[in-house]
Amino acid sequence: MTWNEYIWFAVAALALWVSGAVVSFRLHGSARTAVVLTTGGLCVYASFILGMWDSLGRPPLRTLGETRLWYSFFMMVSGLATYCRWRYRWILPLSVVLAAVFVFVNLLKPELHSQYMMPALQSFWFVPHVTVYMFSYSLLGCAFILAVVDMCSRPAGYLSAADRLVAVGLAFLTFGMLSGALWAKDAWGYYWSWDPKETWAAVTWGVYVLYLHLRLYGKGRLWPRLLIVMGFVCMQMCWYGVNYLPSAQESMHTYSTMGG
Repeated sequence: MTWNEYIWFAVAALALWVSGAVVSFRLHGSARTAVVLTTGGLCVYASFILGMWDSLGRPPLRTLGETRLWYSFFMMVSGLATYCRWRYRWILPLSVVLAAVFVFVNLLKPELHSQYMMPALQSFWFVPHVTVYMFSYSLLGCAFILAVVDMCSRPAGYLSAADRLVAVGLAFLTFGMLSGALWAKDAWGYYWSWDPKETWAAVTWGVYVLYLHLRLYGKGRLWPRLLIVMGFVCMQMCWYGVNYLPSAQESMHTYSTMGG
């Protein structure tokens, strides 16, 4: 499996996801049909990821494009889980939109992929660290969707669901940070260096902690909504925005340094 075949898997997965989203949005649509269609799309997309993993002989997690693969997949997993739990008719359509953005970026900006893995990446922590981060990003992406819809709805009432998504997403984000610290200690001899990516990771984590604090103590709705949006923006900065900072060019966390 090579990157050249990605378009066929992406188109097939998107077709199934869009079909599931349309069914879920209909007032009299079948929830079971929406779940089956969305799950089918996930299976198609997962088959490409697994096939690429096999052909590369390494986890497809090294380059920025490869992390976009995982985010698109997990975004639909989280959207489907949210739909199954709360039956919001709009969550699957909006999840598809967010996942499709990263699918189209990968289609428009294909990358070269090699089997090379720098020594620091040949660690037990590599796969759990990156996949847990991508999964946490997808949960927090769903929370972002809920916050935006909550801002636009009258009456609003979606923050209680966002609370749960943020709590679970923050737990996975915390594990990702801790596993990254253990990985750094093993690879470079120190747990934390405050390089740009680590700094933005700490900022992102702090924003979501503040959100849960405000929600716990009932400090209104405006600031919690804004914090979820702010956290999502910080998350994008942490994920790939730091690559465009001059100060990050020598960081071991940039994808170019990792061989991407």
